[in-house]
Amino acid sequence: KVLDASTLSFGTRVKWFAICFIAGVVCSILGTALLWLPKGIKLFAVFYTLGNIAALASTCFLMGPLKQLKTMFEPKRLIATVVMLLFLVLTLCAVFWWNKKGLALLFCILQFLAMTWYSLSYIPFARDAVIKCFTSCLG
Repeated sequence: KVLDASTLSFGTRVKWFAICFIAGVVCSILGTALLWLPKGIKLFAVFYTLGNIAALASTCFLMGPLKQLKTMFEPKRLIATVVMLLFLVLTLCAVFWWNKKGLALLFCILQFLAMTWYSLSYIPFARDAVIKCFTSCLG
């Protein structure tokens, strides 16, 4: 029952959603502010990634972890989920193991794009609208 959102009251779920979501936003903003320090790219990559993880975790409180995992890996968002999680991991690998600042920055940009595409999958017809917009701009 711990993995089911219904074990928490609605008020508690909303409160923890807000806490995690705000923590995610604060981490992302803090990471951006730290970007200008001497080792700022590493701090940016870490805080930006932690911010995205916290934002993802926040929705666990609304729907529960098992339901979130099921929806994350539904066919319509499977590729977006895998790509998003891949760039979260690759960002941290670039910072901690490979020590490649430029690669970490590139992975943060790709992480942002992947998170955006993943998030759009929850809004009906949003992906179609984005695709139409880009094709009309390019075409």
